[in-house]
Amino acid sequence: MGRRDGVRIKEMEGYHAILPYIMPKRTEAEVSLQDDFDITNLMAYLEKYNAEHGTNVKLFHAICTAVGRTIYHRPKLNIFISGRRYYQRNDITLSFVCKQKFEDEALETLMFMKVKEDDTLDSISKHILGDTKKARKEGSNDLDGLMNFVGKLPRFVLEIFFWTLSRLEYHGIMPAALTNGDPNYSTCILSNLGSIKAGSCYHHLSNYGTSSMMITIGTMERKDDKISVDMQVTVDERIADGFYFAKSLRLVKYLLENPEKLFERIGDPVPEELFK
Repeated sequence: MGRRDGVRIKEMEGYHAILPYIMPKRTEAEVSLQDDFDITNLMAYLEKYNAEHGTNVKLFHAICTAVGRTIYHRPKLNIFISGRRYYQRNDITLSFVCKQKFEDEALETLMFMKVKEDDTLDSISKHILGDTKKARKEGSNDLDGLMNFVGKLPRFVLEIFFWTLSRLEYHGIMPAALTNGDPNYSTCILSNLGSIKAGSCYHHLSNYGTSSMMITIGTMERKDDKISVDMQVTVDERIADGFYFAKSLRLVKYLLENPEKLFERIGDPVPEELFK
């Protein structure tokens, strides 16, 4: 029986094939990179676009689009390891946390989004805005309700429950009800710290689930005539080599520095010279 969310990669180069045995936990295989991204052209472009179209496309939406398109064209970023086996994920999925109010005690709702080949920045922006508005109006989703229920169970029951889940995940038979909409089962988790006036920071991966990438986004900085935003990316180094990650980052930068490209389809070709 195969997994629902991915196809097993059976042929792996020797070094990568043994990595899950040398570093069986995702948190043992983290690599992290912090960099500043020039968004001068992007912010000017979005300001003009929103004024002309009556939209509310934000920086976070643009970053989600750039990340989604990069993953589409760099498929190794969409690999995950479970049960010491490699899988190519079926879909590109992004997730993030939506705070219902910008207050210390405000509840948080988990958001989960599938990126499709025909998506553009416009459609992704509408998707995020629509889901965020719905979450803040309704207050929670099904996954929030499940976590609230499970979190109230006695400690010994929780230990048995999560041990059972770890065995189900190892064998690739986790129930869909426990994985659908869970950020830990997305391609990439994003945290927009800039929305709370904080800089980007290192954020660990999780041994629970299958997510191989975490991105934190900091505040915008203005210096002279330039605007930049800092981001920190943490990835599971077992899924690809550093050369592959570095080339992938070039595409993210290219898309953010050439904002008109964000309004192309996710699946449209990108410049091959970026990867040479």
